[in-house]
Amino acid sequence: MLLRTSTTLLRTLREDPADAEVPSHRLLLRAGYIRRVAPGGYAWLPLGKLVLDRVTEIVRSELAAIGDQEVHFPALLPAEPYRTSGRWAEYGDDIFTLADRRGAEHLLAPTHEEMATLLVKDLVSSYRDFPLTIFQIQTKFRDEARPRAGLLRGREFLMKDAYSFDLDDEGLRESYARHRAAYRRVFDRLGLDHTVVQAVSGTMGGSASEEFLATTPVGEDTYVGCTACDYAANTEAVTTPAPPAGDPDSHLPAEVHDTPQTPTIAALVALANDRKLAGRHDWTAADTLKNVVLTVRRPGAEAAEVLVIGLPGDREVDLKRVAAALHPAAVTVFDDWAAHPGLVRGYLGPQVLAGLGLRYLVDPRVVTGTAWLTGANEPGRHATDVVCGRDFAPDGTIEAAEVRPGDPCPACGTTGTTGAGDGGSSNDGDGSNGGNNDGGGGELTMRRGIEIGHIFQLGRRFTDAFALDVLGAAGKPVRPTMGCYGIGVSRAVAAIAEQHHDERGLVWPAAVAPCDVHLVVAGKGPQLDAALDLGGRLSAAGLRVLVDDRANVSVGVKFTDAELIGIPRAVVVGRRLPEGYVELRERATGVHEEVAWDGLVDQLLRRVRGNGV
Repeated sequence: MLLRTSTTLLRTLREDPADAEVPSHRLLLRAGYIRRVAPGGYAWLPLGKLVLDRVTEIVRSELAAIGDQEVHFPALLPAEPYRTSGRWAEYGDDIFTLADRRGAEHLLAPTHEEMATLLVKDLVSSYRDFPLTIFQIQTKFRDEARPRAGLLRGREFLMKDAYSFDLDDEGLRESYARHRAAYRRVFDRLGLDHTVVQAVSGTMGGSASEEFLATTPVGEDTYVGCTACDYAANTEAVTTPAPPAGDPDSHLPAEVHDTPQTPTIAALVALANDRKLAGRHDWTAADTLKNVVLTVRRPGAEAAEVLVIGLPGDREVDLKRVAAALHPAAVTVFDDWAAHPGLVRGYLGPQVLAGLGLRYLVDPRVVTGTAWLTGANEPGRHATDVVCGRDFAPDGTIEAAEVRPGDPCPACGTTGTTGAGDGGSSNDGDGSNGGNNDGGGGELTMRRGIEIGHIFQLGRRFTDAFALDVLGAAGKPVRPTMGCYGIGVSRAVAAIAEQHHDERGLVWPAAVAPCDVHLVVAGKGPQLDAALDLGGRLSAAGLRVLVDDRANVSVGVKFTDAELIGIPRAVVVGRRLPEGYVELRERATGVHEEVAWDGLVDQLLRRVRGNGV
């Protein structure tokens, strides 16, 4: 393939676009790979389409290598299958819906589990056809509330999704492991530094779920890693090690104190130490019980639920973790205090919640026998020695608190014993309720990444919804179990750009670069003729070549564009051509060297194909 800059739809920009927020967005626009069409929607220009196609082919080849069969579903789908699965309501405003001229409802597909299940139900009837995996590479749509960061958070995107069907759970685990290994190979070939983390299943449902995250400071996903073991998880999937339970009757009776002007945890702790509440002067935020009121609306429900969450006062509620725990319900901060006079804002305690008929969920650190400084449900008053299991009984636990660096690892870390369980604010206790790492295991560190793949063990959610049964080996019906495996193909292009760039522009890995060699013509006449001849010979040998043959552009601009575009190797055909030399520039290393014209084709072929330096 031979492209000439003068005839290719390629326009570079000297300045960063005003709306470009992250490096991949900025550089893909500036280098002429993509062009914005609408919020969250981009056109792929010739060089961009070449990169997208190379990424797509790597994904396709690895899926085919493990026996997956490629299909292609429509992007415009009928509503009924999604109503049957329950996901029409679960997705809510996140999907594009429309009606045809006859009034029939449709959606633009966000994913295709329903279609895959119905296809297998239509065509497969015997255990002899299993295991079976189908995949497609298809355009998907999500009605993002705030499209941003170019290809990283769009409303239309290219995605690979595969669906495995097995007769039993052991088969599902094997299919899952096979795809997990294939994903590692895909991302290695794409040149992506990535981490596999535990994740939540969201609208997919199912049991096991893992995300593949490309490491980058601008990633929208926060995940944790352990300092001592290989544990890694999305923050939404992190579990909190609970301290041991204590004896609720080992504490002093709860006592109410006047605490005026203390609607915040900081003000309460300062006053508690100043007045030595319960005889203590070592109160910390971790000794207080914060009670946060939220509104929860489940899909299709007419009324919203008021939910109260209790957590140690040194922690903030992470609404993303709450939403993951309560999925598919929508969660917002409660603001209708006037309609609930029993909730005393700023002084709310758990003692009255059962009487108000409100559900109360607590952080896993709030265990039986822990004593807390919390609201007394009266303006300007708090209570000490409010004990879980004696003065209030939670309806359950929830992972709602923020995850912080230094938290104990759920896999190998340990938590300190609960001070309140050993006496709390009684005479012999130190009152500390907070779990903390005591050196017996690893601690969590915080990192950021871009989600580039997600795999799920779905189980039988969709085969149950559509009553997919096949004849088993024993002559009885068997209901298959499913796995789902997604890769954001267009998002992977942006992730590669995020990891492979410098201050001058993009630095594409050879496996996905739009071209193998960029020929820069530094002169006219003989130089141009020689460059076109070289490009023709390289193209005939199977390489992809871009020739910058623009006659009205300075050499300096051509050099700047070459670095911006980021093709792995540039050959400068310039003033030393009459002497039999050209300049070879390696984009990744920045090495410039003069090489002989004679034998240049063979040398470039060796370098591109990895057989020489």
